[in-house]
Amino acid sequence: MSDDATHRAVEQAARASYGRLLAFLAARTRDVAAAEDALADAFHAALEHWPRDGVPAQPEAWLLTAARRRLIDAARRAQVRRDALPTLLAAADEAEEQTMPDATFPDERLKLLFVCAHPAIAREVHTPLMLQTVLGLDAARIASAFLVKPATMGQRLSRAKAKIRDANIAFEVPLSGELPARLGAVLEAIYAAYGSGWDDVAGADPRRRGLATEAVALGRTLLQLLPAEPEVRGLLALMLYCESRRDARRDEGGAYVPLSRQDAARWSRPMIGEADRLLQDAQRAKRLGRFQLEAAIQSVHARRAATGVTDWEALALLYEGLVRLAPTIGALVGRAAAVAEARDAAQGWALLQAIPADAVRDYQPYWALAAHLLARLQRHAEADTARERAIGLCEDTAMRVFLRQQARNPP
Repeated sequence: MSDDATHRAVEQAARASYGRLLAFLAARTRDVAAAEDALADAFHAALEHWPRDGVPAQPEAWLLTAARRRLIDAARRAQVRRDALPTLLAAADEAEEQTMPDATFPDERLKLLFVCAHPAIAREVHTPLMLQTVLGLDAARIASAFLVKPATMGQRLSRAKAKIRDANIAFEVPLSGELPARLGAVLEAIYAAYGSGWDDVAGADPRRRGLATEAVALGRTLLQLLPAEPEVRGLLALMLYCESRRDARRDEGGAYVPLSRQDAARWSRPMIGEADRLLQDAQRAKRLGRFQLEAAIQSVHARRAATGVTDWEALALLYEGLVRLAPTIGALVGRAAAVAEARDAAQGWALLQAIPADAVRDYQPYWALAAHLLARLQRHAEADTARERAIGLCEDTAMRVFLRQQARNPP
C-alpha cells in the first residue's frame, strides 16, 4: 500500500474511531492524558506497519491493542499507579477479544462527556475538554472558538485532565439529581462539534470531516439515555433541521448558496419531519430552553419548503426570546439579520452595532452581515471594508467567491 493510501486509511480510522477508542481507554485508566499519548503512539505505529502489512480488517481493534500495550509498558516502566495495572491488564484481555470477527467494544463516549463536565473541573473548560477528548478537535481550533490564546487553552485542558486523574473521578453517567449541572455542557459540546463540521461544507479539513454526522449520532445516543429531557430533543431537532439542507448548500457547479436562496425542493423532507416531531415532543414538557428555541428558529426556515415564503417576523420574535435566554454572539447576530429582513436594514444595523466590538473582531458571520446591511443602506465604502474583513476570516473557498460576487452585485 502506498504512503498516501496509508495516510488516508489512518485518517479515516482516526475520524471514525478516535473518540470511541479514547473513551474506552480513559474509562479503564482514569487518565485521559495517558490514554491520549498511548493512542497517538498507536496511530504512529499504524503509519509504520500498515504500509507493509496492509490495513487490518478491524482497524479499531488493531489500534486499541497497540494503545493498551503502550499504556501497560508505560505503567511498568514508571512504577507508578500500580493499582491501575490490574485494570490495564483486564483491558488488554478485553482488547484482544476485539480481534474476533464481528466483535465490538462498548462506546464510552457519553460517559467521558459527563466526566468532562464534573463539578470538580473548572466550568469554563467543560465544553473545550469534551471537544478535544471525545470529539478530536485540536486545542488551537478550540481556542479560536472560545476567543483565547492556544497556549492558554492548552494549559486549561492539561489541568483538567490532571484533575480527572488525581481526583480519581468516576467514569459513569451521573445520577438524575446531578444531571442538570452537567447536561448543559454536554449539549453545548455536541452542538459545537456539529457546528465545526457544518462549517466545513467542502470537507476539506480532515480533522472535521464527518464531525457533523458524529455529533448527530451522539445526539441520538444521548436521547436514548435521557428521553425525558426536552433540551436533548431540542438539540437533535436543531441538528436535523440543518442537516436537511446539506445538499442544497452547493449548486451543481459547487458554488455556495445561502439559506435564503436555496432550492427548498432539495431539502430532506424525512429529516424535517423527524425534527418537527422531536420539537413538538420537547415542547410538551413545558420546559423551554436554548436548543428548543434554536430548533424553533430552524423550523420556521424549514416551513418555506411547504409555504414558499419565510416568516421573518416570527424569526425576529424567536430570536428576541433566544437572546433573552442565551445571549450568545451567534444569537445576537441572528437577531439583527432577522430584524433587518422583517422590518428594515436600519433597525438590523442598530442591533448589530450594539454588539461589543471585542466580541466580534474575528466572528466572520458578523462581518458578512455587516457588509450586506451597509450595502442596503447605500454605505458602499463601509460595506466594502466589512466584506473584505468577512472574506479574510472565511475558510471556505466557495463562500469567499460568493462574497466577492456580492461586491459586484450589491442588494
